[in-house]
Amino acid sequence: MRTDKHTLLWVFAINAVFFVAESVAGLLARSLSLMADGLDMLADAFVYGLALVAIGKAASHKRRVAHISGYIQLGLAGVGFAEVLRRSVRAEAMPEPWTMAVVSLFALIGNLTCLYLLRKSKDGEAHMQASWIFTSTDAKVNVGVISAAGLVAITGTHWPDLIVGTVVFGLVLRGALRILRL
Repeated sequence: MRTDKHTLLWVFAINAVFFVAESVAGLLARSLSLMADGLDMLADAFVYGLALVAIGKAASHKRRVAHISGYIQLGLAGVGFAEVLRRSVRAEAMPEPWTMAVVSLFALIGNLTCLYLLRKSKDGEAHMQASWIFTSTDAKVNVGVISAAGLVAITGTHWPDLIVGTVVFGLVLRGALRILRL
């Protein structure tokens, strides 16, 4: 229990820092995929906060906390898909690929650190399984944003950013559905 609390405090802090970094960088770089990942980090930080509250509680309470976090992710995916649609039909400025790549590379390092910290808890109780699912999804998202940055630089269009933004929200949706089945 003490280990779970310590681990969750660390992953909470890492996600909170990267929420700010990716959200600000995403706005400045005009990147939907980077902003999406930043918002996902905010939702994850909130989820880790809920998981901290669940420590020491009954299994049913932990499952409820995991389900609340799944519903939060579900809402985030819905908002994200709406923004992708809006940007698809409305001309937007080109995202800045170098900012996207560098910031997402640092976020990937942060998420890999979180996965390392969570590795012993991934098969534990529902709230810790949910934490593992969120973080493993985030690492995949970071690779997607880095790929989008490269494709934006090569193609000179915003479409790779929108496509990866769509994939990011699809992964968020998939993670939410997995958590709701816990």
